[in-house]
Amino acid sequence: MLVASRKRTPSRPVRRSGNPAKPKVTAAPQKLAPVTARDWIGAARLRTLPLAISPVLVGTGAAMVIDGLFHWVLALCCLVVAVALQIGVNFANDYSDGIRGTDDHRVGPARLTASGRVKPRAVLTAALIFFGIAALVGVAVVIRTQHWWMLLVGAVCIVAAWFYTGGKRPYGYAGLGELFVFVFFGLVATTGTTFVQVGAVPWESWLAAIAVGFLACGVLVTNNLRDIAQDKVAGKRTLSVLIGRRGSQVLYTVLMLLPFVIAALIAQFYPIAWLSLLVLLATLSATLIVWTYRTPRELIVALQLSSLASVGYSAFLLWAYIG
Repeated sequence: MLVASRKRTPSRPVRRSGNPAKPKVTAAPQKLAPVTARDWIGAARLRTLPLAISPVLVGTGAAMVIDGLFHWVLALCCLVVAVALQIGVNFANDYSDGIRGTDDHRVGPARLTASGRVKPRAVLTAALIFFGIAALVGVAVVIRTQHWWMLLVGAVCIVAAWFYTGGKRPYGYAGLGELFVFVFFGLVATTGTTFVQVGAVPWESWLAAIAVGFLACGVLVTNNLRDIAQDKVAGKRTLSVLIGRRGSQVLYTVLMLLPFVIAALIAQFYPIAWLSLLVLLATLSATLIVWTYRTPRELIVALQLSSLASVGYSAFLLWAYIG
C-alpha cells in the first residue's frame, strides 16, 4: 500500500534585531545632577559631630576640676582637632566604601563617591584636607604644651581614622569598629583633652571617657544595624553582621544605659550629674525604636537621637564638674 508522504518545509529561525548580548536601552541615560555645596556638607555628616564634641566637653570639665581655670584656647584647639578628625573620617569612609561598592545599596543618604557625581580623588582630597587641619592644630597644641610624645598619639589617631574603612584590610570590615571608636572617641579624646590643659588625668576624666565611649559605640551599632543587610552582601563584616540583629539590639541597649550608671557614681561627688538622667528620655526612645523597627529607615531617627544624647549627656557632666 502506498502512503502519500507530506513534504515538510523546514522552519526558519526567527530573526531578532539587535545584539542579544547587549541590554536594550529604552531611554536615554539619566543625567546626574551637578554637585552643590549642600551635597558636600551632607557628605561631611554633620550629625555625627556630637561624637567629636562630647569628649571635649567632659574632658574640659575634668580639667577645670584640677585648677578651676578655663583654658579656652587649648580647649578650642582640642575641639578643632576632634571635629576635623571626625569630618576627615566621614570623607575617608565615603571614599573607601564608595570605591569598594559597599555604599551602592545603602539605606541612608547617598554618598558622593557611590553616587558617581564626584570623582573619588576629590572625596579623598577632602578627607586629607581635614586630616591635615587636625594635624596642624595638633602640632600647635604640642608646641604650646611641650608634650612632644603626643605627636605619636596624634599620628596613631589619623592612621586609625584612615584604616577604619581604608587600606587592604580595614578593621571596620572585621568587626573591630566599636572597639576602636571606644578607644579613640572615648578614652583618647577625653583624657587627651584633659591632659593637654592641666598635664594630668583625674578619675573624673577617666569615668567620663568610658561613658562617652559607650555612647559613641551605641551610635555606631545603630548605624551598622541599619546597614546590616547591605553590609552582608558587600562582604563588610561589621560587629552587627557577626552577632546578628538580636545581638546588636542587646549590645545597643547595654551601651546606652551603662553611661547613666557611671553618671550615678559621679553624682555621689558632683550632684548636678543627676540631671544627666534627663537624657534617658532620648536614649530610651531610641532604644524602643531599635527593638521595634520594621524597616531599616526607621533606625535613622534612633541614630539621630543617640547622637544628640551623647552631647546632652556630656553637657550635663560638664555642668556638674564646673558647678
